[in-house]
Amino acid sequence: MNQLCKKRILQSKVSFSSLGEITTRSQFGGYSIAANKTIFGLISNGELYLRANKRCEPHFLALNMPHLVYTKRGMPVPLSYYLVGEVLWEEPTQLLKLAKMSLEGAEQDKSEREHCTRLKDLPNLNHDLERMLWKAGIKNADELQQHGAKESYLKLKAVSKHASVNILLALAGAICRTHQAALPKGVRNELIEWYKHHSAPLPKT
Repeated sequence: MNQLCKKRILQSKVSFSSLGEITTRSQFGGYSIAANKTIFGLISNGELYLRANKRCEPHFLALNMPHLVYTKRGMPVPLSYYLVGEVLWEEPTQLLKLAKMSLEGAEQDKSEREHCTRLKDLPNLNHDLERMLWKAGIKNADELQQHGAKESYLKLKAVSKHASVNILLALAGAICRTHQAALPKGVRNELIEWYKHHSAPLPKT
């Protein structure tokens, strides 16, 4: 973790403390920001982006906050996360208002997913993987997102020694609601390197 990411994580924990227990974890090459386990922000390349659903997105657009963008098959794809610039960091009241709006939107989406989305209905997942995830203690799409692709993979590996790198990529794609082949190249490469490290045999003593 570089110093700028550490700075943004600390700023986020202080600025958003009134929203609940603020936690962070490694997520897709960056770090998620969550309040009471609901993700509402993402730190990428040392910058904070707030999540916006369809209900609150117009407020973010009205402030001309840039999208978080990744490249998919050579084409830029904007995500529903919006950059918190230096001006906003200097306006803590407005920033907290936007973060609260982002969190409420994430909680609304979370509630809707819990009522309508089974694991098998996510991209890349089927009945067999759903049953494996249940056996590993992951019961729904929200729990999969909370654990993240890496931790979910390790839980799967504990119940199935044959869990491959394709399963890790499938989990990451499912969390992003996209086919695993459409994962950003940087994310894909980082996950493959992580898989190689965690699949390496232990040295003999």
